[in-house]
Amino acid sequence: MGPVILHKEPGHSMAVHLINPSDNSFGTAVITPRWLFVLAAATPASFGDPILVDESIEALDPATIAPGDVVGISVHTGNALRGYEVGRLAHERGATVAYGGIHATLFPEEPFDRGFADHVVKGDGDIAWGRLLVDLQGGMAERIYEGGKIEGDEFLSARWDLMQSDKYMWASVQTIRGCPKHCSFCSVWRTDGQKPRQRSFERVIDEIIDLRRKGFRFIALADDNFYPVTLTDLRLAREQGNAEKLESLMATRNERFLLMAELAKLPKDMVFFTQITMESAEDGEYLDAMRRANIKGALVGVEAVTPEGLKAVYKDFNYSGDRLIEQLQMFRKHGLHVLGSFIFGLPTDKPSTFDATVELAMKADVTFAQFVMMTPFPGTVDFGRWEKAQEEKEVIEGVGGVPLTRYWLIPTAVRPKMFTPHPTMEAADISRRTQAVWDRFYEFGAIWKRSACTPTLKARLAFVLLSKLYRQMYAGTGISTDSARRKKAKVSARWLAKQTRRIFQAKPMPELMYPEWTPRAKAQPVLVQLNPAG
Repeated sequence: MGPVILHKEPGHSMAVHLINPSDNSFGTAVITPRWLFVLAAATPASFGDPILVDESIEALDPATIAPGDVVGISVHTGNALRGYEVGRLAHERGATVAYGGIHATLFPEEPFDRGFADHVVKGDGDIAWGRLLVDLQGGMAERIYEGGKIEGDEFLSARWDLMQSDKYMWASVQTIRGCPKHCSFCSVWRTDGQKPRQRSFERVIDEIIDLRRKGFRFIALADDNFYPVTLTDLRLAREQGNAEKLESLMATRNERFLLMAELAKLPKDMVFFTQITMESAEDGEYLDAMRRANIKGALVGVEAVTPEGLKAVYKDFNYSGDRLIEQLQMFRKHGLHVLGSFIFGLPTDKPSTFDATVELAMKADVTFAQFVMMTPFPGTVDFGRWEKAQEEKEVIEGVGGVPLTRYWLIPTAVRPKMFTPHPTMEAADISRRTQAVWDRFYEFGAIWKRSACTPTLKARLAFVLLSKLYRQMYAGTGISTDSARRKKAKVSARWLAKQTRRIFQAKPMPELMYPEWTPRAKAQPVLVQLNPAG
């Protein structure tokens, strides 16, 4: 297909809308959808400031879209169906509709088939989004744009000046994209690459200061993996005599330490949260640097508590059993709180796995936890195996004419909770047991006991509120079941979110100064001697 010629109505100024689709609006969101504000920065000045809509706060009003406008919609698998509905609404209003995001990157034809797309941007949108808009302004635009994987120095800082600051609890800043691991349930290493692409610490710090000046002191470092180089990586490079690889690894690691050293200089009331792998528990130097940088917590992918379960998800670099407990406790010893992530429904799971998992999480002093049912996400090894197995069946399983391998196109009300068959348990049983684990971990007595990690009574009450909100928004039931229960849970979550946000509010610091950065020479790696246990 050749270039698309855009027809604009005479006298109409083309407005750009960027929409974050969601089926559930809570009035307040936990973390800013960073892509929304990055693509706002990527929008050329000739278009004026884009109109931003985050449906996790309030649903889109289609009347705000005029004929000739451009509507950009980013979709991941979880919100793709709502994203396509938004695309239909925009199309009916006479707008040009463009899609991006991880799901559109994996299935670039689907937005055309289902979402009334005129254009799709694949990969990173920091540069490609602007190219699309310029082409539209010139009257010629391609059907699909390849954003690819840009380098860290090309990452754009977000347009936080366009944010509704009173609607979010936490802001988000990205320091690195990509993950060198290859977990079977994760698509990041395939879509963002296994080679970490890192921003300079100067640009990261400047963006964080922007946010603190606006009144945000809680910041999520929204990285695929904040710990991109492990001690094992360094040891293996040394043993292999691969000097080039070792130099590259050390350069990446050094930049991490430079960033954390600068984070430590920011106002002491700031709190950072990120995502790392379990192997970082063995790197005391790194964890201590995180503590000094006021990185108070991290999502850690535990996934499974048995050797068989870890092997099933290609994550056998994690420990299990008592060694896993010791490893998780190591984070707390270095001042880092853990949001542990666990998966249920693995082929190796048994009825006893559920109690064993929640007991381990509580014994290991995990501060928060999430318990998710096994879902084969597009782009993952698990999805590929499952899709192939489904294609080999004589009868295609599905709901309402939609095959299970396109489950995100099935309306939420009738969508199954599990898709991959388990060898010994029914899906309903796994769902029931998963919910029981959520209930047990987040019962009031257990939450209150964990809240003792905070310094004051006010902080303990905040901990309880946040725990209840987290459970309400992310547990398997609540907002994800029948319509009556969803409505009740939604009202409850909106109230909790409003009360919880007040706890995170901070006084703006417009007087906070930006550092005067001096140009850096190319950093030379420091080849430290690793001990045998490293």
